[in-house]
Amino acid sequence: MTYEEALAYIHSVNWTFCKPGLERVTALCEALGNPQDDLRFIHVAGTNGKGSFCAMTASVLQAAGYRTGLFTSPYIKVFNERMMVDGQPISDEELAELTAFVRPIADQMTDKPTEFELITAIAFLYFKRHHCDLVVLETGMGGRLDATNLIQRPLLSVITGIALDHTAFLGDTIAQIAAEKAGIIKPGCPVLWGGEDAGAEAVIAATAQEKQAPYHRVDRTSLRVVSADLEGTRFSYGGYDRLSLSLLGLYQPFNAATVLTAVSLLNEQGVSIATGAVRKGLSSVYWPGRFEVLSRQPLVIFDGAHNAEGIAAAVESIRHYFADEKVYVLTGVLQDKDYRAIANCLAQVASRAFVLTPDNPRALAGEDYAALLNSVGVDAEAYGSVAQAYAAARSAAEADGKPLFCLGSLYTYASL
Repeated sequence: MTYEEALAYIHSVNWTFCKPGLERVTALCEALGNPQDDLRFIHVAGTNGKGSFCAMTASVLQAAGYRTGLFTSPYIKVFNERMMVDGQPISDEELAELTAFVRPIADQMTDKPTEFELITAIAFLYFKRHHCDLVVLETGMGGRLDATNLIQRPLLSVITGIALDHTAFLGDTIAQIAAEKAGIIKPGCPVLWGGEDAGAEAVIAATAQEKQAPYHRVDRTSLRVVSADLEGTRFSYGGYDRLSLSLLGLYQPFNAATVLTAVSLLNEQGVSIATGAVRKGLSSVYWPGRFEVLSRQPLVIFDGAHNAEGIAAAVESIRHYFADEKVYVLTGVLQDKDYRAIANCLAQVASRAFVLTPDNPRALAGEDYAALLNSVGVDAEAYGSVAQAYAAARSAAEADGKPLFCLGSLYTYASL
């Protein structure tokens, strides 16, 4: 099987959440010898921030000398990014080899696994083959019925925060979504809450108590941001003073505080992580598509924020870095997001918008979104493709001396 054939096979499966449950991935992994049982996991769920938490945690663990697996979604440029060991994506050859090994087993199943279940099983094999000491495992959309929830006893379960998103699948209230995310909590295994919503925390704390899982929360009151500019962020938290963080965005120190709390809990379980490894891991972490500077002339920044809470966090960062200056935005949204709230939020910082229709069956038509943005005071125009919108936006930003922010979908990143 070639790399192209492997991807074609993986993507040929109908990725759907209309088939909830862990039965298929359980049967598949059992047939593969349950590779996940030979691995130690930090299991991570949440609405926003979980990808950044996973990247920072993996960087710190790698700096501490551990062979570290990282499983995330979605990918930014190439599929291989979804599973990495020590910061290196799986090779084309190994992905093809593992997919060829899994395929006949999956094809023999009466109830075929979904795409995400296939990818999860392949990742477990990959991490076991490379003798990972620790694996940072990000859930897909939910938690309780997520394929990654097959694992039995994680070293730590982390829920980074809860907001309204994917309501058609997870529930239309904070409490319902929190209950789905809290499904990753395992009996007796420590759980860390990194969010702010009191209602969500109540659900998560109650689930932890029910499962006799030691419950911990991030103490945000001890976080102090020393400085934050387009060169990086300096902050102090708990016993750590003046840490440097390579990631931009005012929300990243909050994610880092969750990482530092997780480090403390892992140390208590015998995972030795020295202060030097923490400093090195945070100062060198790379996580594309999250308030990432793509260009300096003109200044182009990409942020994958795609729901109301994420856009609000991006807007707060824009205000901090650029004070009262209005910026240009390249943007598109999905129609199942709260796009009216998103548009109103963008209107606080954007004077002009270059609007596209995301390549997704759930996309809101660019023309409709542009009309909405115009109605809230943003000069907006729709374009026929990502390339056309980006070319026009970049040209205008350069001519007018304006910062350009690309917001709304991680899937547009590879097209820029």
